[in-house]
Amino acid sequence: MNEDALSHILKAAGDTTRRKILTLLVQEGALRVTTLAAHFDMSLNSVSKHIKVLEEAGLVTRRTLGREHLIAAELEPLRLTEAWFGELKSIWELRLQALEDVLNAKDEGHE
Repeated sequence: MNEDALSHILKAAGDTTRRKILTLLVQEGALRVTTLAAHFDMSLNSVSKHIKVLEEAGLVTRRTLGREHLIAAELEPLRLTEAWFGELKSIWELRLQALEDVLNAKDEGHE
């Protein structure tokens, strides 16, 4: 697993505004930066900075058409987070199964 990429993705997705940007892009498809900015109570420059963080994490792509910049969600990098959370889940499942086995053995010993 690429730990650096995972860290960038988690950091980028850790901000409420960036999660809202991603959600809008997934729901509506590619949007102009100005259209995205209209959804937020902040300057265009601030929204652009959030988009830049998402770009650096690989979570959005930018396509330039003349003076307009279209931003689109790129969900492939999220597979890294799915894999990591999957590993955590499997570890907990194993630990819970071991605990259940201990408790069942204890119950069987008292019957």
